[in-house]
Amino acid sequence: MSTKDYLEKDYYAVLGVPKTATADEIKKAYRKLARQYHPDANQGDAAKEARFKEISEANDVLSDSKRRKEYDEARTLFGSGVGGPRPGGGGGGFPFDFGDLFGGTGQQSGSTSERIGDLFGGLFNRGGAGGSRTTGTTTRPRRGQDIESEVTLTFTEAVEGHTVSLRLTTSSACKACSGTGAKAGTTPRVCPTCEGTGAASRNLGNFAFSEPCRDCKGRGLLVDDPCPVCDGSGRAKSTRTIQARIPAGVADGQRVKLKGKGAPGENGGPAGDLYIQTHVKPHAVFGRSGDNLTITVPVTFTEAALGAEIKVPVLKGMPVTLRIPAGTPNGRTFRVRGRGATRKDGTKGDLLASVEVLVPQELDDKSRELLNEFRTATASEDPRADLIQRARSE
Repeated sequence: MSTKDYLEKDYYAVLGVPKTATADEIKKAYRKLARQYHPDANQGDAAKEARFKEISEANDVLSDSKRRKEYDEARTLFGSGVGGPRPGGGGGGFPFDFGDLFGGTGQQSGSTSERIGDLFGGLFNRGGAGGSRTTGTTTRPRRGQDIESEVTLTFTEAVEGHTVSLRLTTSSACKACSGTGAKAGTTPRVCPTCEGTGAASRNLGNFAFSEPCRDCKGRGLLVDDPCPVCDGSGRAKSTRTIQARIPAGVADGQRVKLKGKGAPGENGGPAGDLYIQTHVKPHAVFGRSGDNLTITVPVTFTEAALGAEIKVPVLKGMPVTLRIPAGTPNGRTFRVRGRGATRKDGTKGDLLASVEVLVPQELDDKSRELLNEFRTATASEDPRADLIQRARSE
């Protein structure tokens, strides 16, 4: 992406959130749009695939507090100068058209600071005419793009960790021309305008701006016979399959960062990062509460009243024995240590087992007779007496 694109694109509008949106609001908006436009759900729809890339690009910037701050500051800076009145015309705008500065920018760099640095590297005569020569985009290392992907895991895979295969499509150096942009058997020539630096300096009195060379578009080289594969761009789409390890204990909706697994860098620059949005399928028996697993265990009335030892399943391995004391009320929760989800430090949370006292739906004559005897024996006890008394005292 060029500097112009970076500053002109309204990422807030892309996600449909205001500029004052919180991190949670941005995350919620992204997840909703990502599900709607994800390529897996819209196979063959190029428009929706492009929309998904635009949404991911906006989320990459706005979900990172540092990049969001740089983005906001850059747009504020340009908003104060673009189209402003000229000196002598009653205002303090810049005495030139900022649109001229963007005529032919180089390839996308890895960070906001680099993009703005390319444009304002010569501000206040730093690196301008008479100063040191600015290094062109063809020689300066560039960090690769970050990539966004999604995976769906089973409940067990999320708790224990899982390795998934991901097929990624990224932009890399064209293999046919080795990234030069020139047809095989030919070589590009050094741009005579910028002498291979990829940058030109413009002096404006007290100001000097370094901008990408308009003849070579910031590459420092001119291609007379372009490569037919990449049309002289030096870039091509490449597809690769990687094995990505999802750490144990991830939760539904969590974003996992795999450093250096994104698009390859340019000119020896580091690779970008891979961000994986995780979706976890619910389990038929177990639930999650942070690092703890939860389970509801049915018990009979007699087990709760008289006490019992019952078997409780765990996510992996043999069931554990849980001692239910006499007089256990419905909904009481018991803790089984070390049978929960794996934490970042390798330890495990607990299993929280809540008992649910079952009431028989049908009774035979013998059971009904025994329960009537029990009711007669406990008729003097009114469990609601204290409740009514307390209600009247208020």
